[in-house]
Amino acid sequence: MSKNAEDLVALIRGKAGAEPVKLGLILGSGLGHLADTVDGVAIPYTDLPGFPHAGVSGHNPNLVVGMLEGVRVAVFGGRAHYYEQGNSAAMRLPLEVLKGLGGDTVIATNAAGSMRMDMPTGSIMSLSDHINFSGLNPLIGEPSDARFVPMKDAYDPDLRARLRAAAEATGTEMYDGVYAWYSGPSFETPAEIRAIHMLGADAVGMSTVPEVILARFLGLRAAAISTITNMAAGMSDEAISHEHTKAMAPIGAGKLEKVLRATLRGLASTK
Repeated sequence: MSKNAEDLVALIRGKAGAEPVKLGLILGSGLGHLADTVDGVAIPYTDLPGFPHAGVSGHNPNLVVGMLEGVRVAVFGGRAHYYEQGNSAAMRLPLEVLKGLGGDTVIATNAAGSMRMDMPTGSIMSLSDHINFSGLNPLIGEPSDARFVPMKDAYDPDLRARLRAAAEATGTEMYDGVYAWYSGPSFETPAEIRAIHMLGADAVGMSTVPEVILARFLGLRAAAISTITNMAAGMSDEAISHEHTKAMAPIGAGKLEKVLRATLRGLASTK
């Protein structure tokens, strides 16, 4: 753990208490309201030196540490994207801090475009795997041999099973699929979508994959869920835009929140 991460862990414990955190949640576009339901302490990213200043509307850049459904969590209300500063490792420090606070698990959420006609806007999808279509990697420049991270079962099978059980217990329809990471910030062309789909992707977005690579590098278990905010370019007559993404995100957010809460309750009951 870097010296900066150690200092931040001490700072956060001073504000939120020394009890270890179990799990981290990274909230995507339109999901910031979940952080407001945590019984704990909110710390603005601006008070955490080195944390990304999430510059995307629809994010709520606070770290909230406290209890949610019986589990002590660290909720990251905003994330940094590669397209903001050209740094695919921008979320490394927050994830180092999560581990320093005692966390062993991270669940990321995101907004994504669907490439499946049977998975329409408003759906949610548990990530079974990913395709790093961007070719970028947050571990480029890491000097240690730990950079050679195996990515088989990057999306932890036990966590995925818990998410599936939570979806079934709450009567929530949740798809499974492969997520493709595209760098952004421009949306994909129809030709790019056809190419990604031929490679085996079910949904496409501009985040999450760097975080999962970093999580595995740091020894954290990882899982992720997408809210489908649009059909990918060329698959419908939707006018794709960031405003459209923010407007559509709440449709799937309610389903996602049900699944996350039920998953946390399951984790709390198996402590």
